[in-house]
Amino acid sequence: MEQIKLIIFDLDGTLIDSLDDLTDATNHMLASLGRKAVNRDRVRGFVGQGARRLAERAMPNAVPEEIEIGLAIFLAYNEEHIVDKTRLYPGVMETLASLREAGMTLAVVSNKNVALCRKVLSTLGAEDFFATVVGADSLPLRKPSPEPLLMVLREFGVAPEHAVMVGDSINDIAAGKAASMVTIGCSYGYGDMAEIADADYRIDAVPELLEAPLFPGIGAHKHVRHPDARGEP
Repeated sequence: MEQIKLIIFDLDGTLIDSLDDLTDATNHMLASLGRKAVNRDRVRGFVGQGARRLAERAMPNAVPEEIEIGLAIFLAYNEEHIVDKTRLYPGVMETLASLREAGMTLAVVSNKNVALCRKVLSTLGAEDFFATVVGADSLPLRKPSPEPLLMVLREFGVAPEHAVMVGDSINDIAAGKAASMVTIGCSYGYGDMAEIADADYRIDAVPELLEAPLFPGIGAHKHVRHPDARGEP
């Protein structure tokens, strides 16, 4: 097995649970435009392709002008309230510290705008773990395109076979596959299990990442498994 040198993480649904804040921002947008509120589970299905796509999904019959107004309302509210309820998933800080101590380069590639990514990570005390943060507005293309991942690989001079993409959605797994990287799907995130079915490995909690066979010597490899496994090994 190739030695892993670089780990790229998705943000929302992978490192942070931001769904309550995203739901509040969505409903603020909808209320401002005279539309009915939606529940948390509906918003879960809107997340993953960036703020504009969220606005489009939340207002399926809106004309382009309404989408633009709604997007501006959503972004302004979300920035102001971005960490009201958002929290790191359990074990994130300890896991990131262990990976960095083991010599891994850590990065974030998100479909959230980069300034908002940095604001969340900084406020939650996790930004210093990451050598770089790439957002939806960092490049013309975003996940599921592999381009943001390939840019990170080039930045640190790491070959794809020495890198891992960790995420909870089909966008993360598709981007990682297209970049020829190992992929790890997070079952606890926003996507359903079908979205991470093609991942090379699956974890049910962040600390299980330390037990992956990709990182010999860090963990005991007890919980990380291929997605088609049934039950505990």
